[in-house]
Amino acid sequence: MATVKVVLRKKANKDGSFPLALRITKDRKTSFIHLGYHVHEKDWDALSQHVKKSHPNSARLNALILKKLADANDTALELDTHQQEASSRTIKRKIKPAAGAMFFAQAALYLARLKEAGNFNCWHAEAPRLRNFKEFVLGTEAVRDELPGRKSPSSKRAPCRGVLGGQDVPFQQIDVGLLRQFRIHLQAQLHLSERTIANYLMVIQAVFSQAIKEGVLDEKHFPFGTEKIRIKLPETQKIGLTKDDVEKLESIDLPHPAQAVARDLWLVSFYFAGMRAADVLQLRWSDFKDGRLHYVMNKNDKPVSLKVPEKARAVLARYEADKQHPDNFVFPYLKGFAHLGDEFALKKRIATLVSQCDMQLSKRVAPAAGIEGKLSMHIARHTFATLAGDKIPVQMLQKLYRHSDIKTTLGYQANFINKDADEALDAVLGGR
Repeated sequence: MATVKVVLRKKANKDGSFPLALRITKDRKTSFIHLGYHVHEKDWDALSQHVKKSHPNSARLNALILKKLADANDTALELDTHQQEASSRTIKRKIKPAAGAMFFAQAALYLARLKEAGNFNCWHAEAPRLRNFKEFVLGTEAVRDELPGRKSPSSKRAPCRGVLGGQDVPFQQIDVGLLRQFRIHLQAQLHLSERTIANYLMVIQAVFSQAIKEGVLDEKHFPFGTEKIRIKLPETQKIGLTKDDVEKLESIDLPHPAQAVARDLWLVSFYFAGMRAADVLQLRWSDFKDGRLHYVMNKNDKPVSLKVPEKARAVLARYEADKQHPDNFVFPYLKGFAHLGDEFALKKRIATLVSQCDMQLSKRVAPAAGIEGKLSMHIARHTFATLAGDKIPVQMLQKLYRHSDIKTTLGYQANFINKDADEALDAVLGGR
């Protein structure tokens, strides 16, 4: 009969703590399964195999130990019943979860796939969110030296021991209770907005969904949904510039080249129905034929064909020096970039360029033009929607925005239509 105990391994970590492990003994041969958690000797009761109350997370760790012991003993008994020659190694292989069944191993795979797909924007946003979650769950030591060259906001705070500690955690331990603790942590300690908290929960949900799809996790352990963790995206206010503000941008004389090009980039985005900044940056002269712009949206790979408005022609004319080479970029930002074939590197470069343009627009162009509202590349899209209002049929807006579902267009455009509410208010107040 195999015996299973929870013990501290003999080799200490740098902080003086010892790894917790299941010790499986059969026929005087022993195998160990590390549980992924570490405890100092002063916090461990070897006789009763439990963590003392002096440890800050003793209750959760003891619950984990009891479950691991019960599962291991059940597995050992089952093997002994059906396979009398089962060794300690055989029992270990049966008990030990695969690496893919551990949350942060699966999270690393999730991020690696984003990178392989060239999806820099998602990787750039979600890597630090998963890092912060890992620090919350496992502690500061577990995230050291990750994401080289990019520090998370948590790196500025005092070291964190983590709720559970260890080097990784099974999916089953990331339950509703732990996620609620994390949500409170994000609110109370990091002072994050509800929208940002929702983004954190969505990436955790994405890792769970990937593990279920990979077949390494049963759906019953999914902690999201009705009566579990519900992710609700708060409504955000979308505001564009006024017609007067656009006219100010069109007429302002900007002597500094960086400011002038950023302003022109914004105007071209606006003139082409709020064309996304990444698409404007990658415009080539070959995209213009017979007075029309033909391009494929980067976000959804949908083809677009739009008439070139006269105002857009006037802006584009300022860059015609390179027009003799059809494959040249219209705007100079990506000229000479050596990694155009590397999608991840290209998107990283584009994100940097958009950030630089936003800085010029908000810090230099807006004050020079006398614009008080927020000015960024994305505001060009909101501005088109604001000025379109209810003047353009929603079916045409769906075509211009290239939304797959008209409900998306209706939801987006609802942010910019105030006519009905204004008329209702006037009806009550009599226009006073």
